[in-house]
Amino acid sequence: MRRILLPAVIDDRPPPRGALLQTYGGATMGTSWSVRLYASPMPALQQAIEARLAELMAQMSHWAPDSELGRFNRAPAGSWHSLSPEFFSVLSFALGVASDSGGAFDPCAGALVNAWGFGPGERYDAPGFAVPDAAQIEQARAKGNWQALELDRSRMQARQPGGLQLDLSGVAKGYAVDQVAQLLAQHGVAHYLVEIGGELRGAGIKDDRQPWWVALERLDDVAQLSTAQFSTAQLSTESAPQETEQEAEILVALHGLAIASSGDYLRYFETDGRRYPHTIDPRHGRPLANGVALASVIDASCMSADAWATALTVLGVDDGLRLAQARGLAVRWLRRTEDGVQETMSSAMLALQ
Repeated sequence: MRRILLPAVIDDRPPPRGALLQTYGGATMGTSWSVRLYASPMPALQQAIEARLAELMAQMSHWAPDSELGRFNRAPAGSWHSLSPEFFSVLSFALGVASDSGGAFDPCAGALVNAWGFGPGERYDAPGFAVPDAAQIEQARAKGNWQALELDRSRMQARQPGGLQLDLSGVAKGYAVDQVAQLLAQHGVAHYLVEIGGELRGAGIKDDRQPWWVALERLDDVAQLSTAQFSTAQLSTESAPQETEQEAEILVALHGLAIASSGDYLRYFETDGRRYPHTIDPRHGRPLANGVALASVIDASCMSADAWATALTVLGVDDGLRLAQARGLAVRWLRRTEDGVQETMSSAMLALQ
């Protein structure tokens, strides 16, 4: 049976008279971005969005060696570095989630990500790549974690302890979604859906007075899904939901809300019959192996949803649910078990029904 998740307050004022559905899109952060909105034609908006995303890439990309993050990662041990305000703000937020999650989320685990072939170095799909052994994992862990990074908040500076590799991929996409939404608001756009690599944020409604509906994964889909079969970037619907046998189990109205997901199927490799997902548990340095196929978080901030989706995927259902309940986080987990895929929802997620 279909379930509907709605925010507590809905502003049903329609798009302005004469507003047209417009679609923009492109590539960023190693993935795609898209924006759908209702407004009068805005010829310069595509360029404005691309320029904003390029600014964020120049600060936080771990793929670009000349980015602000890339320069910090190559800096000598003991050196202090002034960070741009946005970079410092995102890094500070990420470190807060790292602390609150007991290290299940770690923006300083880039060396581990690289060791497992999911970073900008030797890739898991490159010829000759081998699964790291215990010594290599410990060597990567020794290069530092969130507790090794020292910040001077008064000067917005960070100290490179030596070899520490920042990786903001678990939070930067969500932040970018929020920034594109802010850019749209600055252009007077109040009815939109922003998506970057499957992380989404919506506001307002469409011209049919329906919200921006997003369909969450079905249990049956997760039981057999692969990267080729499914991606969260395909979740948005174009019109009001209709009852069909193929209808998604949960529909979310992204009306002043954002949603981000993390799981074990989005990117992975298989070797010797074993599957290695890209989500690394930084607490022991190995890929996720707790049965969580997917964790989705709904929040007003896409940056927050993005970071917490990763943290709560790593924590798993039992520990993650306790933390989500304590913090009032709206979370849905799908976990593979011997009896099939099981769904667990936090109280804050259930309250949206």
